[in-house]
Amino acid sequence: MRETVRVELGSRSYDVRLGAGLIAGAGAEIAPLLRRPRVAVITDETVGALHLDALRAGLGDIEMVSLALPAGEGTKCWASLERACEWLLEQKVERKDVVIAFGGGVIGDLVGFAAAILRRGVRFVQIPTTLLAQVDSSVGGKTGINVKAGKNLIGAFHQPSLVLADIALLGTLTARDFLAGYGEVVKYGLLGDPLFFEWLEDMGPKLAAGDLAARQMAVKRSVEMKAEIVARDETEEGDRALLNLGHTFCHALEAATGYGDRLLHGEGVAIGCALAFELSQRLGLCSQEAPSRVRAHLKAMGMKTDLADIPGDLPDAEGLIALMAQDKKVLDGKMRFILARGIGEAFVTSDVPHDVLKRLLEEALAARG
Repeated sequence: MRETVRVELGSRSYDVRLGAGLIAGAGAEIAPLLRRPRVAVITDETVGALHLDALRAGLGDIEMVSLALPAGEGTKCWASLERACEWLLEQKVERKDVVIAFGGGVIGDLVGFAAAILRRGVRFVQIPTTLLAQVDSSVGGKTGINVKAGKNLIGAFHQPSLVLADIALLGTLTARDFLAGYGEVVKYGLLGDPLFFEWLEDMGPKLAAGDLAARQMAVKRSVEMKAEIVARDETEEGDRALLNLGHTFCHALEAATGYGDRLLHGEGVAIGCALAFELSQRLGLCSQEAPSRVRAHLKAMGMKTDLADIPGDLPDAEGLIALMAQDKKVLDGKMRFILARGIGEAFVTSDVPHDVLKRLLEEALAARG
């Protein structure tokens, strides 16, 4: 079944199409956006090997040129951004043309940023191939790269013209990559929809086992929630910060582990959500039941939930806090946290005592043995 979620942003509004097999009809979806029948596709080597031929066939009479970059978080860097921009210029991409980001969150963020700055802005289409990208990074217009100082600190808001989320593509993900994306799905229930979280507690095993209907439902609800928040707060002046539940911890952990395979983004989000609920409980904001329930579900799904689940060395508590202070959500020199009064009741605050945060991290690090 094909479904559509509209992201309402006035003249920059666009549709997110969801369904199995959308790639086969990509040409019909994208053709209305084109001034000439030609697109430039940037993907990664893994996705390219699996799905580029299918996309080429699905585009039909639309001419396609493509570039495949190395897979992995390390590709979200200055060097890859330069390579992407230079290649697009070599292909004589014009402002009225369409660039396609075909891959996971790394490719979506990188290519979206390249499109934002190329010729001061060209249009682009997101075709997300991972669960994480379908439910989160492909929607909302956040683009960017990582630098030594932190994750996504260089970037721009640049909304796509269309998002095509082909649910069938999720079937080629490894179990680890699927569960990493599931970390972002759980986040939506935790931040604002307790009934969705209850549904996930019940349906999580079916999602992991490959049930297409369940996967589409999870993607659709996640996209609906993100679209509602983005429509209210496109550039993260207020409510949109809720979407960063778990991310203040996550981004520090990603920086500490070098943005590599030691910790995938969605794994960091899952650990970050567990820590955010634990911090909320320690501050008297929610009952002990809430963080216990969060961890129980994540563990039932076979996911990382604690610092002890991250292999290799980590900085001490003060080192992690210093990395957290580099986060984009820092405002007027104060770290902003997304905490919760319960499942589905998240809010933004800067009122977190340093000693409570430090003690939480010290105990989490001590549990690593």
